[in-house]
Amino acid sequence: MASSIKIKKIAELLDACVVCGEQYIDCEVNHAFASDLMSDVLTLESEQLVLITGLTNMQTVRTAEMADINCVVFVRGKKITPDMIEVAEENNMVLIECQYSMFRTIGVLYEAGVSPVY
Repeated sequence: MASSIKIKKIAELLDACVVCGEQYIDCEVNHAFASDLMSDVLTLESEQLVLITGLTNMQTVRTAEMADINCVVFVRGKKITPDMIEVAEENNMVLIECQYSMFRTIGVLYEAGVSPVY
């Protein structure tokens, strides 16, 4: 069984900024998946998942919406656009900006007990 972690703890561990969905930061996630290939994200069947990506565009938020992912961490200092925030707010998503590399982000979350999807 995967251990869960609150989204606000993820933001704290990553020294990250919650840009959108602050009202949902007490929600928990059980798994993490890192990818810049949104086609890979669409193959996932995990619930309570955080997506870690450096792909900052509308496709990412739309893919998260289709995959029922409610938390996306954007790494490498990528900036979230107003259009992305609008769609995320409509879908009760948390969007987080993180300065860390994808590798470091994954390592921090793994060390904190977040399980990989597979």
